[in-house]
Amino acid sequence: MLLVASWCLFAYSASANDRRSTMPLPSAVTSSLERNQIPFDTFSAAVVEIEPGPAGKHTAKKVLDWRANDPMNPASTMKLLTTLSGLDILGPQYRWRTNVYTDGLIRQGTLKGNLYLQGTGDPKLVPEELAKMMKDLQALGIQKIDGNLFFDRSAYAPSVMEHNTIDGEALRAYNSPPDPLLYAFRTLSFQLGKSRTADFIDISYSPALSQLKISNQMQLVDRSCDNWKSNIRFNLDPEGISNTDQPLTAQFSGAFPSSCKGVNFNVVALDANTFLTQGFAAAWELAGGTWTRPPVGKNATVPLAARLLLQFEGIRLADDVLDINKYSNNVMARQLLLTLALEKMGKPATTANGEMVIQSWLKQNGLEFQGLVIENGSGLSRNEAISANQMNQLLLTARNLPVGDIFYNSLPIAGTDGTMRNRLMTQLRKFLHLKKKPEARIKTGSLADVRAISGYVLSKSGKMYAVTSFINHPNAWRGLEAHDQLLSWLLEDGPEPKHAR
Repeated sequence: MLLVASWCLFAYSASANDRRSTMPLPSAVTSSLERNQIPFDTFSAAVVEIEPGPAGKHTAKKVLDWRANDPMNPASTMKLLTTLSGLDILGPQYRWRTNVYTDGLIRQGTLKGNLYLQGTGDPKLVPEELAKMMKDLQALGIQKIDGNLFFDRSAYAPSVMEHNTIDGEALRAYNSPPDPLLYAFRTLSFQLGKSRTADFIDISYSPALSQLKISNQMQLVDRSCDNWKSNIRFNLDPEGISNTDQPLTAQFSGAFPSSCKGVNFNVVALDANTFLTQGFAAAWELAGGTWTRPPVGKNATVPLAARLLLQFEGIRLADDVLDINKYSNNVMARQLLLTLALEKMGKPATTANGEMVIQSWLKQNGLEFQGLVIENGSGLSRNEAISANQMNQLLLTARNLPVGDIFYNSLPIAGTDGTMRNRLMTQLRKFLHLKKKPEARIKTGSLADVRAISGYVLSKSGKMYAVTSFINHPNAWRGLEAHDQLLSWLLEDGPEPKHAR
């Protein structure tokens, strides 16, 4: 469609109903949208000022409303709904449990029998946590294991563990599928950089795997580090294996710029059982444990006769939420949604049951979200939908919940950390002289054809605003400037600058 020539022309051409329900956008925002060829009817924005109200409850005063009732694709800002409901329903101290069973006995430091790992969806079972599990096993008097590994994933319905993607990029880490026994996001992270001592490329990786070797056939080239990935060829040999104790070779070839100081190449290249088996075996060996023979890992439910060796607890939900929101971790958000289903409706957990739990929570908090679509709770979806006004209602609700501060502190801080680390740097420098610095704590969202922001702005006068804005258009990738203009306007007390103190 053709872009309108100006804000005035667009306002005049809007329907009467639209004019009644909208409040003008800041001129800097409209100018940016026009300049970047983003039609106004693909943009939505809502701003409310959050004020202390009666009985200690916060209330909201509408500041800006542009197509704010239209359901839009929110991309990763959907994680705000998942994390806030999760914190309130489960509690910030909630911890996932990974149970370890055996069908054998411990004799003279050797466990003669198999280990069964039964997961409940711990989203942060990373090498550091697995190392703690190994120490706990050793504390039971085990130094050697004479048996294999079996994985009980009955906590989730098989359908939610299928590796489906919306972009066909199955090897990309952001597309990791949910898994009740998710280890290290099922992602191999290779660290590449020029050696400090010679003209060759150092490659290391994590997490440690018991049967993985690296074949480095890359050459150093004298060029910019921009687009360094485009000249790297990666292959895992053999491909598509399911024999979990088979040696693997990660082959790197191509060109690597000597100007790169250190980069990460992340890939989801192994099936879940191979990755967990070799990760568990390596962790046991790093802890000083031994095997009678390299273990094979298979799927199986825990036998009734098996006895519980260990109930391992992961980190607190409050810490998981920090990772989900600061760094926009998709699979962690998906597993939180499934945990709501598991805890409130039993196993096997399904996305549909997770959605039912969230819908019930919304109603309990007096929120009726017409048009809300939850597909997986992470925003990595072409179908999820929510309106800007609904998102702001969620942000207001958060300020009135006991977990409100934990939720607030989990959001990326503009110019400081997370996905907002490099945003608003110039604008924030204007306030360095102020004793109390303004700040923007904003969850971002990004898909092809989608850009989104949602969170809180603390202005230079100390006012708190909830702000949400969505762009759903092929030129959405150009919309970062418009969103930054909106946030800058609020930092400066845009609605009423003459009242700024």
